[in-house]
Amino acid sequence: MTTLAPLDNLDAVRFETPAVLKKLASASRHLAELKGLVASIPHQGILINTLGMQEAKDSSEIENIVTTHDELYQDAASPDSTTNPAAKEVLRYRQALWRGYEAVNSSGLLTSKHILEIQAELESNKAGFRKVPGTALKDGAGRVIYTPPSPQLLPDLMTGLEKFINDPALSDLDPLIRMALIHHQFETIHPFYDGNGRTGRIINVLYLVKEGLLDIPVLYLSRYIVRTKSDYYRLLQTVRENDTWEEWVIYMLTAVESTAREAIAMVTAIKQALLDVKHRIRDQHPKIYSQDLINNLFSHPYTKIEFIQEDLGVSRITATKYLEALTASGFLVKRKVGRSNYYINKALNAILTK
Repeated sequence: MTTLAPLDNLDAVRFETPAVLKKLASASRHLAELKGLVASIPHQGILINTLGMQEAKDSSEIENIVTTHDELYQDAASPDSTTNPAAKEVLRYRQALWRGYEAVNSSGLLTSKHILEIQAELESNKAGFRKVPGTALKDGAGRVIYTPPSPQLLPDLMTGLEKFINDPALSDLDPLIRMALIHHQFETIHPFYDGNGRTGRIINVLYLVKEGLLDIPVLYLSRYIVRTKSDYYRLLQTVRENDTWEEWVIYMLTAVESTAREAIAMVTAIKQALLDVKHRIRDQHPKIYSQDLINNLFSHPYTKIEFIQEDLGVSRITATKYLEALTASGFLVKRKVGRSNYYINKALNAILTK
């Protein structure tokens, strides 16, 4: 079993290498650009719903919980009738992410209590910290290469991690470097029976919100980790075995840089599509056009009559009339599944499924 030293014991000077500082500068620049771009979108719910769902899908895929965009957005529109187990898992991730975001946003802190609530939302139970030994990590030959800390150590380890997350006086490292250290420490503590990976990835983006590097959680690092899964697990282990923190930090900074670039491209595309659809609906359907209608269409890739009723405050007949008119004009694609009709935003869906 590896002995876990407090993160504030790490010498900050070791991260002042040219490679780390160069990658930190690039990651910070792209993250700042993303934050500014997101702030230019008037209705934040659009990005919270769309990009949050992307993060939920990719993070779940790392745990071999795979679902399609069609299944996911359809089930998101009718969560009470969801029968797809993978989609249910992904939707729980999104719910856990927003629960954590609300807690951080209201308190300015990211505590053990918040982390417990996030994991409980993910797993639909309140089992709390594990009370049995964690699952041993084995190599390809079946040899045990890492055993998580015993249950008796978890309260103190999580208390120490909580202090490092919330007390800036414990370290003068850049927040992006601290995020990398926090993620590794959490995954190494492995405090829960299940959901450690997904909880840890939610902590990443919530920490960036807590530190003011993002206003809303729209950086989905999971996409990068999906593509580089073997490197991710290899580097987690080499830190435990060889104290190679610098290499791990560079990996995580690269993840921030890469996913920030992709998020910038996606948010830019969404913003352009929104303006294009807005102007064309206003020109072609002046009697039904409203900003609330545009917000609805871009907050829900698969919208429904009930969503239009609620968001616009109109009758079912009027909501149906609006959606059918937009379908006839080519803005939406109508799909009937069982007894439900879904209206798919063609422009937005093309961006999200690219």
